[in-house]
Amino acid sequence: MIILIAPENDIPNEIEILNQLFQEGLQYYHLRKPNKNYKEHVDYLKHIDKHYHNRIVVHYFHELVNEFPLKGIHFQEQKRIDHIDNPGQYFKTLNMFGKTISSSFHEPDVLEACYFEFDYHLLSPVFSSISKADYKGRGFDVNHIDKTIIAMGGVSAENVNKCKELGFKGIGILGAIWKSEKPIEDFRRIFNFQSKKFN
Repeated sequence: MIILIAPENDIPNEIEILNQLFQEGLQYYHLRKPNKNYKEHVDYLKHIDKHYHNRIVVHYFHELVNEFPLKGIHFQEQKRIDHIDNPGQYFKTLNMFGKTISSSFHEPDVLEACYFEFDYHLLSPVFSSISKADYKGRGFDVNHIDKTIIAMGGVSAENVNKCKELGFKGIGILGAIWKSEKPIEDFRRIFNFQSKKFN
């Protein structure tokens, strides 16, 4: 399982690159654009080939699942803390049939203790971040946790094997693609490594 996180700020040719990555086999794209408002999210989604909308998970404006045939919604840590204790109320207005629900975590013990059954969990930082300076990796070992946990933070083709050894069920990438001079080639490398290691 490989998840690509959107760059926080738009980059040149982003949508064009993204559509190519979908063609290369990307199945999970986390649309995380904290500086975009609702309308800007809608405009962004409309620029993506609609055949790929069912591979997109939104971090903000979860009500977008009512307008687009998206893959699911993601709770960042604070939003999970704010809303998931009363999930019935939160999901009442959302068309969640067949959608994924995921969340971000930064401590393995908090993830393990979470009672809500997320489809998968992003845990970071496993390695030192490529996209954020001074975001040091903590090398989490999650072999003892029986949940689908995705390694985030500094993941690249070079450490995919280490993610498997640490007990992760998949990887999340951001800087390895969006800071690359050859994002399509680098995605292919990571995708191929990941396919061999996690299947």
